[in-house]
Amino acid sequence: MRDQPEQQAPPVQRLRVRYAKRGRLRFTSHRDFIRAFERALVRARIPMAYSSGFNPHPRISYAGASPTGAASEAEYLEIGLAETVDPARLAEDLDRALPEGLDVLAVVESEPGSLADRLEASRWRIDVPLPPDAVRAAAEAFLAQTSVSVERMTKKGVRSFDSRAAVRALDVTAYDAGARLTVLLRHTVPAVRPDDVLAGLRQVGGLEEPGAPLVTRLEQGPLDEATGAIGDPLLA
Repeated sequence: MRDQPEQQAPPVQRLRVRYAKRGRLRFTSHRDFIRAFERALVRARIPMAYSSGFNPHPRISYAGASPTGAASEAEYLEIGLAETVDPARLAEDLDRALPEGLDVLAVVESEPGSLADRLEASRWRIDVPLPPDAVRAAAEAFLAQTSVSVERMTKKGVRSFDSRAAVRALDVTAYDAGARLTVLLRHTVPAVRPDDVLAGLRQVGGLEEPGAPLVTRLEQGPLDEATGAIGDPLLA
């Protein structure tokens, strides 16, 4: 009979981390980030707590990761520690250990409740090499719809999404040689991504393929439905 694995002690401290994906590191997949982050924890000598079982893993909870190819200023995760540490010192040590472009922005003590439940919406910036007037007209047509169904390939095959229902706000301004969209997306199930919104704009507005858009998540957190403001998920 196989021996039962040793039971690990529960974490003595939980910390929430906000980090950014910038520059070329926006092409890092979530799996690539997990590997880089766990290596950084080792290099920075962070006293991680581990799960029990035959294959213990560091106690890390990832929440609301951005899609591959999108930059972000607002990615979040939570870690469990075997020792109590100073959050500011951990932020410095971890930031030095991560590759340039994966940058730690804040580390705070965890509040009660689930971090994932506080990530209700995201604000995105999407720069496309298309005439602003054409994009603005497509946006107006898109917002006038009650539903805009688009398709995307997923791990489970091709799925259809209502890209309109998740859009809380959509603004278009001129930017360099193209247009800049600022989009407020509610976090729905299934999740609607910025590329789904672009697909919806092409569908209802007859836009040409925009080439390679530059997508950046600016913030994510609890949504104030009355004002459209996104709160800081690290605050109580």
